[in-house]
Amino acid sequence: MDLGIAGRSALVCASSKGLGLACAASLAREGVAVTMTARGKEALEAAAQHIRDTTGATITTVAGDITTPEGRALALAVCPSPDILVTNAGGPKPGDFREWSREDWIAAVDANMLTPIELIKATVDGMMKRGFGRIVNITSGAVKAPIDVLGLSNGARSGLTGFVAGLARKTVRHNVTINNLLPGPFETDRLLATAAAAARDTGKTVEEALAARRAGNPAGRFGTPAEFGDACAWLCSAQAGFVTGQNLLMDGGAYPGTF
Repeated sequence: MDLGIAGRSALVCASSKGLGLACAASLAREGVAVTMTARGKEALEAAAQHIRDTTGATITTVAGDITTPEGRALALAVCPSPDILVTNAGGPKPGDFREWSREDWIAAVDANMLTPIELIKATVDGMMKRGFGRIVNITSGAVKAPIDVLGLSNGARSGLTGFVAGLARKTVRHNVTINNLLPGPFETDRLLATAAAAARDTGKTVEEALAARRAGNPAGRFGTPAEFGDACAWLCSAQAGFVTGQNLLMDGGAYPGTF
């Protein structure tokens, strides 16, 4: 399917690796000119060059922390009027809520709720004026089925979800959609880190912890970043203009509910 977005521009946050990188790559394959951001300049440029080499797309990089006002200003100076915005930031640390300080909570809300809102605020009016816009927020499957040790993420990302639910109904009349992608277990560095923590707690090896988690998923495997990136690209497509305010859960069937 031709997604009808060739020639469009996109700002993809935290995209030097993992799911953000996959989204950037999938959009680039569709002919989108992508601006990629990340904190590490060297890793970011290497990722961008790989996409250039494999797709021929125009890729621009901006090194900076998108969760800070300075980092957002840098990104928006380079890509002030994107047709597509993919918000993304690393999730906050896991743990017991009794151990989290007020500063921990503020940092989580700032990175995983307020940063996407600030980026939306900076770009959505231009999208509506031009008559096309696609905004995809990478959140977490924990929004649908909270994970007890990820309370910081549960809270901050749920706040973003509530905000998007209201705004998305106001922008869609102008062909600007806002949706959330909710990853479950995907083969990323974060998954490996949580598996390593689980291994330490249980006395198992990391591979044993990973094998147990794979076996516990109805799909019997982890998701691949490429699958996630292609789902993101479709939500950004011309054909997805009637889809807004939705939370697309990608978890291999792990969520057991009907709705």
